[in-house]
Amino acid sequence: MRESTTDGHATLTLTSPSGELEAVYAPSVGMVCCSLRHRGEELLGQRGGLEAYAATGSTFGIPLLYPWANRLAAMSYSFGGADVTLNADESPLHFDSAGLPMHGLLGASPYWEVVEAGPAGDTSVVQARLDFSAHDELARAFPFRHMLELETRLDERSLTVETTVIPTGDSDVPVAFGFHPYFALPGGSREGAEIELPVTRRALLEPSGIPSGEHEAASGELAPLGDRAFDDLFDRLSQPPRFTLSGPGRELALEFEGGYHFTQVYAPPDQPFICFEPMTAPTNALISGDRLGSVAPGEQFKAIFKITVGD
Repeated sequence: MRESTTDGHATLTLTSPSGELEAVYAPSVGMVCCSLRHRGEELLGQRGGLEAYAATGSTFGIPLLYPWANRLAAMSYSFGGADVTLNADESPLHFDSAGLPMHGLLGASPYWEVVEAGPAGDTSVVQARLDFSAHDELARAFPFRHMLELETRLDERSLTVETTVIPTGDSDVPVAFGFHPYFALPGGSREGAEIELPVTRRALLEPSGIPSGEHEAASGELAPLGDRAFDDLFDRLSQPPRFTLSGPGRELALEFEGGYHFTQVYAPPDQPFICFEPMTAPTNALISGDRLGSVAPGEQFKAIFKITVGD
């Protein structure tokens, strides 16, 4: 573990015992994983990088999408007797090109507190927390008292990310968050890249990207990525949920190890990256209620995914 700076922001670098695998986190910029390097080669799409994420919320690396992943269909929702209206003048909202609220409230958030960082046996660990309800601009848009904890563990071949939601009030907390890993093979090309998707059903989307309520069967057997494009929500996965991007000399695997049952796969045809997004609920679940989970006072909700790097 070492401290450094990236684009002027303080960062923590987790390193595997051999030094072959490194992950870099920026706690004061949304606790984003801004780099994952194997043998010195970058494995995450950088797009505008950390500075653009800090300035505009333009995602890259592995950002947390909280308290909702993807977009909402409107600027209001209801849960547990609370009627919430979103207001861009009061809360840190981000919007898609159609003006829909996108990816929650914690993009580049400065509120994370690192509570532990260092070696733990054969792993390197960072633990951070965010008291969501302590910040009025967050609580106005998501008024459910809770603590959010994030633990990342790096070993010789993998990065494991565990997110925990802990209610601190007397009401349930809805659970609809996710992550947005940008996987990219070294060299910045799709040449020779193949993907495998453990999916069995696609949720059909309106032009706005909101689920229409209709579905179709889907499969994702190993096949070339080529010039294929994705911006698809899959709401049934095969078991175990293991997504792969492989190419000459490298394989990236993303495994859902608990709490995640949905994914958005995103890959613009003119970009070298592909995103397999772990999601705890479908797009727009805060409004539609479709398979929206929650965690009750006195309980905790945990969601875990693991990224493994192979030759």
